[in-house]
Amino acid sequence: MTNKFSLAHLTVLECAPPEMTYLASRAGYDYVSFRPIYMGLPGEPNYELAKNKKMMRETKNAMRDTGLELLDIELARVYDGVDPKGYLPAMEVAAELGGKHILSSVWTDKRSYAIERFAEICELAKPFGLTVELEFVPIASVYNLDGALDVLHTAKQENAGLMIDVHHFHRSKDKLEDLDEVPREWFRYLHLCSAPEEIPTSQEEMTRILREERWFLGEEGGIDVANIVKRIPQIPYSLELPNTKLAQELGYEEFARRCLQTSKDYLKRMSVGMESAHSPY
Repeated sequence: MTNKFSLAHLTVLECAPPEMTYLASRAGYDYVSFRPIYMGLPGEPNYELAKNKKMMRETKNAMRDTGLELLDIELARVYDGVDPKGYLPAMEVAAELGGKHILSSVWTDKRSYAIERFAEICELAKPFGLTVELEFVPIASVYNLDGALDVLHTAKQENAGLMIDVHHFHRSKDKLEDLDEVPREWFRYLHLCSAPEEIPTSQEEMTRILREERWFLGEEGGIDVANIVKRIPQIPYSLELPNTKLAQELGYEEFARRCLQTSKDYLKRMSVGMESAHSPY
């Protein structure tokens, strides 16, 4: 089976969805992953396609012209006071663009409340044919694999799954063998990148690196991506690899192209290594 790759929006966040789609196509991606849910973070562009009808038309045209598919949208956060119905317009956008998944994460310490709101997001997504993929994030309330599995097992939603970001998995200090206990059907796509091996001790530095200084796969001293990937079924890889300095130096298209090529090269070396390990000669 051939590996499939999506360009995650955080990698080229300054590019609006139409521009990003054409860029991803020229760079050789199979999918795009949009952020049509505006979170109001400092300096974050607003790509609410449900409200920006012109941008929505341009995005549909770009996807039609390129033949690229929408892998997922983000980010349906669970936080204190959230109204999951507020995510309905973005779900409609995802369905209209042929999207498959919506990414979610938990930013409240109220366990029962978080599980109830996550389950509600899943219920709202079902009529659109969307799955809801829960991501644990080292700076969020649900910050490791155990926390994410607790939500998923308790919510018991048939369209819920687990989205592993290899950066976050490394930062959470989870054990590789724990991935073997995750139901295989919960894995639908995976975030790939690398980053410094040393885990930051401050939330500020953790946040800075995860938002603006991740590395290409295979860079020396980074995350052991291979042994994470080996324990997960072959699924689409979404390259979430923001690096502000490199993107500005190279330009977004060349940066996206190098993200893809280095990932392909890394996975190819990994595959060859696995074949050699199983060879009788």
